Amino acid sequence: MTTPPQASETFSAYDLLAYADKLRPQLGENFRDTIVNSLYSEAEAIARRAVHQKGDRRYDLDQRIDRIVTSPIFGLPIMLLLLAAVFWLTIVAANVPSQLLATALFWVEAQAAALFDGLGIPWWITGFIWHGVFRGLAWVVSVMLPPMAIFFPAFTILEDLGYLPRVAFNLDFLFKKAGAHGKQALTMAMGFGCNAAGVIATRVIDSPRERLIAILTNNFVPCNGRFPTLIMLATVFVAAAFPPAFASFAAAGAVLVVVLIGIFFTLVVSWALSRTVLKGQASAFTLELPPYRVPNIPRILYTSLIDRTLFVLLRALGTAAPAGAIIWLLANINVDGVSLANHVASFLNPFGLLLGLDGVILLAYIIAIPANEIVVPTMLMVYMGTGMMTDVGSYDSLRTLLVDGNGWTMLTAINLMLFSLLHNPCGTTILTIRKETNSWKWAGFSVVITLGLAFLVTFLTASLARLLGWG
Repeated sequence: MTTPPQASETFSAYDLLAYADKLRPQLGENFRDTIVNSLYSEAEAIARRAVHQKGDRRYDLDQRIDRIVTSPIFGLPIMLLLLAAVFWLTIVAANVPSQLLATALFWVEAQAAALFDGLGIPWWITGFIWHGVFRGLAWVVSVMLPPMAIFFPAFTILEDLGYLPRVAFNLDFLFKKAGAHGKQALTMAMGFGCNAAGVIATRVIDSPRERLIAILTNNFVPCNGRFPTLIMLATVFVAAAFPPAFASFAAAGAVLVVVLIGIFFTLVVSWALSRTVLKGQASAFTLELPPYRVPNIPRILYTSLIDRTLFVLLRALGTAAPAGAIIWLLANINVDGVSLANHVASFLNPFGLLLGLDGVILLAYIIAIPANEIVVPTMLMVYMGTGMMTDVGSYDSLRTLLVDGNGWTMLTAINLMLFSLLHNPCGTTILTIRKETNSWKWAGFSVVITLGLAFLVTFLTASLARLLGWG
């Protein structure tokens, strides 16, 4: 038994802290919960002695709702259903405005390019500015803006309603086992809209160590920039294996499975970080659930559209413009009659095949570091040999191009879904991590973790599939 410092002895604050550190292992894992429970029990006892009420009001409305939404049986299923509803609303409602926005922006591109041609401006200047830089920006805006303008308000309504603290409460036990903080669940939910916004949302976590864990693992949640790729693969490959009546459900189920895999990797990597480079004891998470309240619509619109949507979009545009320029240059500069894009894709192809992918896919992800939204149009540009990012119009034509024209298999689709989930953060998120941590070291570390896992998982998946004769 350690002898405590005596009052008559001369000792420093360091000695007192050292003595506290020796005693801490004797307290057990749940001592904080025990203290909090005793405090609330005593407060409740005082309230019962001091407050008298008429009638039997054992549970008010908030408590009756919480007995359902935070119950061990119904809490997680309700959370998954609400998340699925937000996803469905975002995906379905964003299609039409996204198409209209793309049509309008590409019409502007065509008119501006025609004007430049009419003025006799060299083709390469017209192509670089309008078919490169502007088309890259147009693609990012049309793909990114409508989903964010729907997802963030829906998410903010749940936040303003008072439901999100219940999500943190339901998931706290999982993050506690992983050595992380329950509030990380809130930052993950924000990451579904945009990982950069999810990184910013980690400010709600007070512990610097646990906040850093949340920052480094937020990328395992697929953002709306990656959903077009996941939805395309699920529709073209997974849904095609089912009867038409069940095709849409199969595609939705495949995307949900990918999301759950991302949550699994979030917990596993959080656990690994909390026991290695970010070793430490999980901080206490005492959450007093706020009352449910009527959402403040003006504040929701301002917070979701100004603070979140426009902020993230402007930062994404800053990284998408150079990406569009690079894509155009690679597609239009030829060496020995072959574009630089094809040369680079051929160079990367052996490594891509090792991962169950190909060189064109790896090239697309290298170019798309500034913005994940341009992955699919970049792949199609190289496969089709066009001089700019393009689309094929229908899923049937896309399947013909990928499967019959370029040898894609189900293994290619599965590994691309895994790679899209696990690969490095986009340029916007990397810059946000740098700003939030004030360190390029942690921004680089986030790239190493995610890209390393993406390579490892796809290599193991491809190797196992080929060993079993599925590749």
